[in-house]
Amino acid sequence: MRQVFYTLAICLSVPAAAQDDDQTPVIVVLGDGLEETPATPAYATVTLPRERIVTTASGRLEDVLADVAGIQTFRRSDSRASNPTAQGLTLRALGGNATTRTLVLLDGVPLTDPFFGYVPFNAVAPERLASVRVTRGSGSGPFGAGALAGTVELDSADAATLGPLSAQSLVNDRAETQASATLAQSLADGYAVLSGRWDRGRGFYTTPVGERVPATVRARFDSWSVSARLVQPLGSGLEAQLRGLSFRDSRTLRFEGADSTNDGQDISARLIARGSWQADAIVYAQWRNFTNVVISSSSFEPVLNQRDTPSTGLGGKLELRPPIADAHTLRMGLDYRRASGNLEEVNAFSGLRQAGGVNEDAGLFVEDDWVSGDIKLTGGIRLDRSIIRDGYFETIADGRTLYPDRTDWLFSWRGGAVYAASRTVSLRGAVYTGLRQPTLNELYRPYQIFPVTYLANARLKPERLEGYEAGIDWRPAPGASLMLTAFDNRVKDAIANVTIGEDTNQRRNLDAIHARGIEIGGRYARHHFDASASLALTDAEVEGTGLAAALNGLRPAQTPRVAASATLGWRPGPRTAVSATLRHTGAQFEDDLETYLLPAATTLDLFGQIPVTRALILVGRVENLTDEKIITLNRGDQTDLGTPRTVWAGLRYGF
Repeated sequence: MRQVFYTLAICLSVPAAAQDDDQTPVIVVLGDGLEETPATPAYATVTLPRERIVTTASGRLEDVLADVAGIQTFRRSDSRASNPTAQGLTLRALGGNATTRTLVLLDGVPLTDPFFGYVPFNAVAPERLASVRVTRGSGSGPFGAGALAGTVELDSADAATLGPLSAQSLVNDRAETQASATLAQSLADGYAVLSGRWDRGRGFYTTPVGERVPATVRARFDSWSVSARLVQPLGSGLEAQLRGLSFRDSRTLRFEGADSTNDGQDISARLIARGSWQADAIVYAQWRNFTNVVISSSSFEPVLNQRDTPSTGLGGKLELRPPIADAHTLRMGLDYRRASGNLEEVNAFSGLRQAGGVNEDAGLFVEDDWVSGDIKLTGGIRLDRSIIRDGYFETIADGRTLYPDRTDWLFSWRGGAVYAASRTVSLRGAVYTGLRQPTLNELYRPYQIFPVTYLANARLKPERLEGYEAGIDWRPAPGASLMLTAFDNRVKDAIANVTIGEDTNQRRNLDAIHARGIEIGGRYARHHFDASASLALTDAEVEGTGLAAALNGLRPAQTPRVAASATLGWRPGPRTAVSATLRHTGAQFEDDLETYLLPAATTLDLFGQIPVTRALILVGRVENLTDEKIITLNRGDQTDLGTPRTVWAGLRYGF
């Protein structure tokens, strides 16, 4: 990693040094990436500011993202009361299994787990972030091979935003605690940030009263994360950003002994060159592990011990923006990702099982934005080399099965336009394609949600998306904005859990998942008041033939037709704030055959803070004020519930 970092520094010093000849002024260190290109608004993009990020009722990242209607994890439960492998993130009702179809970046670095593809929400404390930017739709240039349903960009806050010392400590009505602290200090011409967070609690009963047995327990959780970040200028307009992250999460779900752990260590180095020549170079490494014990719902004994699932993610990106005509912003570069991992588990019926493999993707991309009067045009292409190799599955009874290596060249593109029809109205449109490799989990790892067994499939093909959208952005008055987008997205060879027998599913490539819909978002801020709302109306259906013919015309599993979120806030002072958030998730089906219904759910959350001294702020939060019954899993004789009414109180310092 160190050798790669030095090499990139030398490479980027060439364009950066050219700034001296042009006498371009050196940009102050910001700690972020390059600026958005002019035609970025061609795609449906929503930005959540820090003021909203740090004022959610749960204080968790998935709650922040829920402000964007249509973005969802596979299950409705949050990361305190769900299996980590169910934390796949997607947009536009393109669900079907628990894998993330959305590219999630933290300071430009992919965050998803290399083996499973889930998002480790517990690893990212919202109070560390400056902003969250969500782009619906496919076709991201850098790291674009994972942006099938869209992109979520998490940007860390700088030292000036965080302050020298900030901390908070809260407790809820179940005696659960949430504590965090951040140190941010100037260092030479840059700054350093050290942050830690610890969440723990006995949890709530996810099992309804009528289904509880002596083995039933609360959804206990205990998670921590530590993050360090260093931002320093290197001279001649060159800036270095180093980041390290370590986290661990332990949970118990439904039955005593049904324990899971999720831990990881990430490091990354980023070099930014600003000026006439611009460049963004990233290298990163990830080490993750997952364990899980499955308890039988009839004997209440362990039937599967997934005792070790180590994985490694390696990758990098180099993006260059050379100085060309003033009306053009040209981006070109390459990116690379490698995921490797193995699982080792003991099944009560078949004994020891092992499996694993290696996935690689290398891409070249070129994109150009062209500004001509009131029109902004953008277009880009990328070529990916996809490699799936060294796959195997081994049991004591059957020995080792080796799967053939596969390679493929995959081409994708995107284009869009923005037209400023007036001072207050902009029209936009975009067309795009995208792709996603199957994860190691989908290819090689079987699992159980007892009594249902889910089989892997080493023959899965990459998913391919084709889509288009059109929208209008209206700014009728200062502080007011309205966004409307109509879209049509179709994922060919979409990977889903397909029922192939009683209590048996297998991951299969469907012909396609076709989703069409409308997204509406708006915000109004005046004086001390702020209101925002988001609505997604989606008609999604499976296109299936052959073994999946029974699914043709059905809605994909876990995808609602309606999702909405609205927040009303009042901020009479710089450290005084009150807000209420209403969220609605429409009815959806647990399974691919639309057998088990998850009813619609509407929740109301509250947040409030008021200063008690010059340094301390009193904070109160309420999750699910009306104690709405949220069904997160339904298998007929087995039901799981989401977060009940939860009241928090505590203190903040430095926010």
